[in-house]
Amino acid sequence: MADDKDKADGNEAELELDGSGKKKKMLIIIIAAVVLLAAAGGGYFFFMSGDDDAVTQAQLDSALDSESPKAEGVAKEGAQIGTALYVPMPRPFRFNVPGAARDRFVEIRVQLLVRGGDNEENAKMHVPLIESTLLGVFSQANADDLSTSAGKESLKQQSLAAVQKVMTDVEGNKTIEKVLFTGFVMQ
Repeated sequence: MADDKDKADGNEAELELDGSGKKKKMLIIIIAAVVLLAAAGGGYFFFMSGDDDAVTQAQLDSALDSESPKAEGVAKEGAQIGTALYVPMPRPFRFNVPGAARDRFVEIRVQLLVRGGDNEENAKMHVPLIESTLLGVFSQANADDLSTSAGKESLKQQSLAAVQKVMTDVEGNKTIEKVLFTGFVMQ
């Protein structure tokens, strides 16, 4: 009889644990659902909110169509603003540079910033010429200079000047607005 009483107490304890475990699971599921819905709402708000201050292409086109002096100012800004297009170099530049202590191996990944479709096509058409020019500039670099951010920035400026000079000689305009280092490794 005492065993029956112990068994009954054990069954009640198991039932209580089962009930509280189900409640805990249900509570966890509800909390996870609320967090998921909040994240979805935040994502929707983030991606669907627009920037009302930005100048749209339609506004630029309508300003270019009118012949007012204000339209000329917008047209000049539009030429500078334009659509930024990035032309990646097909493969990274890998080369050795001399240093004070030892020679170093450098790998640089480059993309070119151009404005407008015509400049993009010109840059793509002359990729071998641009690669050759960049490699010539990179081969003149020094490992001690490339280890500093000022040296890297100087190399970017030298690269840009050399590429713009070559493109001006070939195409008649600078074509390239910026030379961007998207990857820079020195070992």
